[in-house]
Amino acid sequence: MFRPMRRCKQQITDEECVRILQEEPRGVLAVWGDDGYPYTVPLDFFYDPENRKLYFHGAKEGHKIDALNRCDKVSFCVLDKGCAKSGDWAPYFNSVVIFGKIRIVEDEELKMRELLHIGEKYYPSPKEAGEIARRTFGRLDVLELTIEHMTGKRVHER
Repeated sequence: MFRPMRRCKQQITDEECVRILQEEPRGVLAVWGDDGYPYTVPLDFFYDPENRKLYFHGAKEGHKIDALNRCDKVSFCVLDKGCAKSGDWAPYFNSVVIFGKIRIVEDEELKMRELLHIGEKYYPSPKEAGEIARRTFGRLDVLELTIEHMTGKRVHER
């Protein structure tokens, strides 16, 4: 169902993909937008390695939610910061591309738990993450992306 990576010598391991998902702050979600145009949006996220799921938060309405209501199949891409090796002007970087299905989390306990995980990744302290989560809980949705296929690639830009 999913294509194998064309340049398989550049493929990175699943463990490296997981490391990138745990360490990097943002990715880009691609959905089927209006009139069949792709719509992409950068998002903060939390990766749950035990369940192989990604979680996002956002407004309860808008272009992204309309697209997700039309089609639950999405792609998500995360890039690491990259690095340059000594004596080489062209940077190396890694990317992870995920395909899967996404849904709005309806269970309030799960929604709060994942909202706290997202907050703890970005806020200076768990206390501050909890305060923000409780204050915004009713105004936002938490989205759960179930990973169906994941690949990673190391690129040398030159």
